[in-house]
Amino acid sequence: MRKAKPLTGKTKPAKTRLQPPRMGCDLLVDSLEKVGVDTIFAYPGGASMMLHQSLTRSKQIRTILPRHEQGGVFMAEGYARATGKPGVVMATSGPGATNLVTGIADAFMDSVPLVAITGQVPTTAIGRGAFQETDVFGVTLPIVKHSYLVMNPADIPRIVAEAFHIANTGRPGPVVIDIPKDVQKATAQTSWPPALDIPGYRTPPAADEHALHEILGLIDKAERPVLYVGGGIITSGAAEELQKFARTTGIPVTTTLMGIGCFPENDPQSLKWLGMHGTVYANYAVDECDLLLAFGVRFDDRVTGKVSEFAKKATIVHIDIDNSELNKNKAVQLPILADVRAALRQLNQLLARRSTASLPKRFSKWREKIEGWRKKYPFTYSPVPGRIMPQQVIEELCRLTKGEAILTTGVGQHQMWAGQFYDFHQPRSFLTSAGLGAMGFGYPAAVGAKVACPDREVIDIDGDGSFLMNVQELATAMAENIAAKAIVINNQYLGMVVQWEDRFFSSNRGHTFLGDPNNTEKIFPDYLPICQGFGVPAERITKPEQIRPALERLLAAKTAYVLDVMVPYTEHVLPMIPAGGTVKDIILEPMQLGDAPLQSEVPG
Repeated sequence: MRKAKPLTGKTKPAKTRLQPPRMGCDLLVDSLEKVGVDTIFAYPGGASMMLHQSLTRSKQIRTILPRHEQGGVFMAEGYARATGKPGVVMATSGPGATNLVTGIADAFMDSVPLVAITGQVPTTAIGRGAFQETDVFGVTLPIVKHSYLVMNPADIPRIVAEAFHIANTGRPGPVVIDIPKDVQKATAQTSWPPALDIPGYRTPPAADEHALHEILGLIDKAERPVLYVGGGIITSGAAEELQKFARTTGIPVTTTLMGIGCFPENDPQSLKWLGMHGTVYANYAVDECDLLLAFGVRFDDRVTGKVSEFAKKATIVHIDIDNSELNKNKAVQLPILADVRAALRQLNQLLARRSTASLPKRFSKWREKIEGWRKKYPFTYSPVPGRIMPQQVIEELCRLTKGEAILTTGVGQHQMWAGQFYDFHQPRSFLTSAGLGAMGFGYPAAVGAKVACPDREVIDIDGDGSFLMNVQELATAMAENIAAKAIVINNQYLGMVVQWEDRFFSSNRGHTFLGDPNNTEKIFPDYLPICQGFGVPAERITKPEQIRPALERLLAAKTAYVLDVMVPYTEHVLPMIPAGGTVKDIILEPMQLGDAPLQSEVPG
């Protein structure tokens, strides 16, 4: 394994006196305390025991023991997504470290600040195939902002300070710190660096003022503008600036999945979210617009469909903090490298110097046209007598919580229904694995979010397949008194894959049934005794009249709680734009038997 080059060329000398010699494990915990860490999700092993021993002596850091390292990294992500602060996870070498990889990739895809600390075999054993040795530095190289292999305990304070700075500045993301056992045990004299000098790592410059004036000029000329905003608004803390800008200009707002909550979805200007399963009216508006203001987005394929046809009639402005995203997926007319919060603040200042009272009125006809689409094509579903529809559950939950809960999700149909039928009013309320689409994310993320926000209701909306992938974290919730709730939308199938089988493979089932093939009438697995084994209260409902009372019991619970909701597997998420398609291909109607011819390939 190659040694990581220090990212800093120089660290400015500390003004404080050197502390007495201390072991590397103690230096790590002390450094974590100094950067403000209050929680770490950590599973011990042979190569990280020294670090855990040091954590037992910390009076500042709460160490939460997950029951699987993947659960731990998703908890750290839930914590980070709910707060904006870096989540911290720790695992041992080898399989402990590799079990973090999915969560690290998820944080990389969704720009989540994360610091993953791993134990490593002694430096003398590296590269020799030692017990539980894995090159975690190399394994994670494509999915991190930076990696460190610590070879000297004296470097630990600098490395920790750099890691947290890198993880949480610019476009946030994961950083890995790999610490061999002998480095943990070795002693060194160090002091905390008061300042960092990191050549080659620069935050983006302020937005060019001429470009911002050009945006205002484009707005003046536009007749059908749309604001298309994403996770960058939430990450940068720009929700307030966005709302001010939108209300001043009167421009309709649509978000990505990652941007949900950055603009209140009960606001008349909100078009909710767009893309494959987004609102018809948001997709139509973007297709018809003549000016698309893309702020803090990356033109993901689940949003654009066929890229060449996306917003084809529009002049596109793209503001992003990551230069590599500009003109990467979609060529635009005005790319601007900047922090979107700073850029919006500058735009609002420029607008304040001019008369803007007439702006919202200018776009009234455009908004009226969109309103017509909204009334004609709302999110809807057809109730089945005597059966619970998944959308009903989300709607009722939204009513009972007034849209104020934090929802996490697994990945699949339930994820889309949660985004469609719950109205989010504030940022950091919809926590989902968007870019990577990692099943098993929902419940551990809810645990992490509840740790971060103990006074808010935190509920995982999950599917039976996704929930089972990290069901062991119910033990963590009960042992640590973390009241993270879960609603399992249980259809006994991998629902989203079944939907694609129905649409593109004539309903030929390719190993998507999750129940007992020997007894299809039996609910399998039975989550009630599973939850009982973890000491978690749970109940199952099968009829529509049971929905509200069951949700009230779930919300009243003071501990973790699981509500198992049995729903038909035949329900599809609609609308749907097939992958690689356009708004002209949008599917609005439920499928009738025999509608879909078998195809040799499913869309990508």
